[in-house]
Amino acid sequence: MKTTLLVLLLLSVLVSCSSTKKETLTEEKEHEDIQKEYTVIDSSSDKRPGWIENASLWAKMHGKDLVVNSYFSYETDPFQKKSMACSKAKASAYSDIARQIATFISKTMASSEEGTAAIDESNPKTESIRSFMEDTLAEKIQALIHGAKVEVTYWEKRKYEKALGAKKDYNAYTCAAFVSMENERLKEAIDKAANFTSASTDDPETKANVKKALEEVSNDFIKAKKGEI
Repeated sequence: MKTTLLVLLLLSVLVSCSSTKKETLTEEKEHEDIQKEYTVIDSSSDKRPGWIENASLWAKMHGKDLVVNSYFSYETDPFQKKSMACSKAKASAYSDIARQIATFISKTMASSEEGTAAIDESNPKTESIRSFMEDTLAEKIQALIHGAKVEVTYWEKRKYEKALGAKKDYNAYTCAAFVSMENERLKEAIDKAANFTSASTDDPETKANVKKALEEVSNDFIKAKKGEI
């Protein structure tokens, strides 16, 4: 009985610690509390938004409807002008969604027996599909991203200093975008991407393997974004 109680106590502590880490990840942070090679000398908010680090987790913890929408974020490298940084953040947020989907499709292929067979490097019949996934898939997906919406942006003006670890002293702007996309549209885009992938080969066996491997990829991507798998 004592052993059982001790195990339950340890599990409760572990769950509590895990929850606390997740909450900390999505908390807004004071600029001076973040260790870095620069100081923030101006920004669009007094605190750095938690959605920059993990958009999905932040959305879940702030009551966003993850059944209807999925959430993404993208932060730029430094730019000389604020307008350039925020234009880059908005544009790259969409291409980053496409990159995430392409990566998820590749990992899904590699994690199933059928998918592994379809990208087997020792099989010359899989060359076309491997080439498509490496060179074309992300670009194809980007053209399918319709309805993604930039909910908010956040910018910082930073003073980089050699004394703090930067390569040189200079001022620059970064910008981050928080993006939502309806899950129905996201599923449609992923399903089309899966169809493009299977259509990139003429070999019937390889095509069948790809279709089998990716039959649940759109549902799985959305579940993964929600932290369910």
